Amino acid sequence: MPALDRRTILRGSAGASLAAISGPGRARAANPASEAAPAPAAAPPPVTRILAHYLVTARPEDLPEPVRKEATRTFFNWVGCAVGGSRHETVDKAVAALAPFCGPPQANVLGRTERFDILHTALMTGISSHIFDYDDTHLKTIIHPAGPVASAILALAQYHRVAGPEFLNALVLGVEAECRIGNAVYPEHYAAGWHITGTCGVFGSAAACGRLLGLDEQRMAWALGIAASQPVGLKISFGSMTKSFNPGRAAQNGMVAALLAAQGYTAPDNVLEGKDGWGQAVSTKRDWREVTDGLGQHYEATLNTYKPFACGIVMHPSIDAAIQLRNEYKLRPDQIEAIDLHVNPYVLSLTGKPSPQTGLEGKFSIYHAVAVAFVQGAGGERQFSDQAVRDPAVVALRQRVTVHTDPAVPAEKADVTIRLTDGRTLTKHIEHAIGSTENPMSDQALEAKFADLAQGILPSAQTQRLMELCWRVSALPDVGEIGRAGAAATA
Repeated sequence: MPALDRRTILRGSAGASLAAISGPGRARAANPASEAAPAPAAAPPPVTRILAHYLVTARPEDLPEPVRKEATRTFFNWVGCAVGGSRHETVDKAVAALAPFCGPPQANVLGRTERFDILHTALMTGISSHIFDYDDTHLKTIIHPAGPVASAILALAQYHRVAGPEFLNALVLGVEAECRIGNAVYPEHYAAGWHITGTCGVFGSAAACGRLLGLDEQRMAWALGIAASQPVGLKISFGSMTKSFNPGRAAQNGMVAALLAAQGYTAPDNVLEGKDGWGQAVSTKRDWREVTDGLGQHYEATLNTYKPFACGIVMHPSIDAAIQLRNEYKLRPDQIEAIDLHVNPYVLSLTGKPSPQTGLEGKFSIYHAVAVAFVQGAGGERQFSDQAVRDPAVVALRQRVTVHTDPAVPAEKADVTIRLTDGRTLTKHIEHAIGSTENPMSDQALEAKFADLAQGILPSAQTQRLMELCWRVSALPDVGEIGRAGAAATA
């Protein structure tokens, strides 16, 4: 199929009705006799081709400076998370299981000594970057954008030389693809049980890798089609090692899709929007305008956020409130008689584990998160370790936590009220938690987070050099240097 002019495509779809984009048509004929028969639904626009055209034509020099800046922050935060999680037992088990079957050593896994073929490097790095649940979050969809995309393209950049401007552009394009597709099906897709970072992240990886491989429009459409056949991730895995497997596999699967497409491996040109396609299969809601509108004009990458707390994002307002109360009133756990939370129902739905037994389970326990925040005054990686979850002081305090849910409370807000043993009642209201788009982490805070995550894994001088390279990623002649600089030295 010849390349399509994007302006023509968008003009053709601009007048599509909500019914045509989101689901079956509702229009009725004026003749009462025909009211029983609904009008046929209008065909959706060629979403897959529109997106593919954009992905192969968007130039690095077209990126606005604020987008470059946020993409750099996204990458910086992701590298720190990948290094920090690299020695977790989850990664150790994955390496032990799969290393015997890997291909030639083509790329480094950040924070480790091993070198694997680029497909397995993408998988391992994706797992390590997400295992602490400390990575970036696109709040509109709760997608963790960098894991599936950066894990793939950093591995590819160590095998296939990539300059900084093209690398950062590919990262942005990958984030656009996964988040826009996520926007089109959220929240119904997520509510059905899918882990959206895995199911949509595969499109981000395919798009970004496809761009670096120089795919033309037809092959990019095929790459998206092959990616659509590989959705991965269920929410039931939250609190287990499998949650981090999902972005890792999405990174690997997206790279596979791009490599296959580069060789002419075909897929449907309408895989997203077509009958029996991806959208129909995974969601009851499909608003294709979320994918096509404003391409190259507004960027989902500018909506990315970074976590100050190493756990599920819906708990962050409550943790923020707990730490503020603790510090403001210099509270000790034995002074607290009861803790009442007023939060959105999503908090219990996603993080309602009352008695977590492992650190991974603690990341999905609002009871633990608030208790450990009061006891230790923090919510970082160490507060969600196996040791912290079993700390007697934390266990005792989490039994005094009561959660009240109300759909009227937005997910980004929380009220925390504590009753003290001396009879006082203290309340803290959080409108926007630290780390949100309204209250973002500073560059300095990201550096402190990175250094803390890398401590004990890389020497401080190596960590400092790695951070400097990440901040300069868009100017590097060879981004593979970051992969090499982030590897652990062999004994």
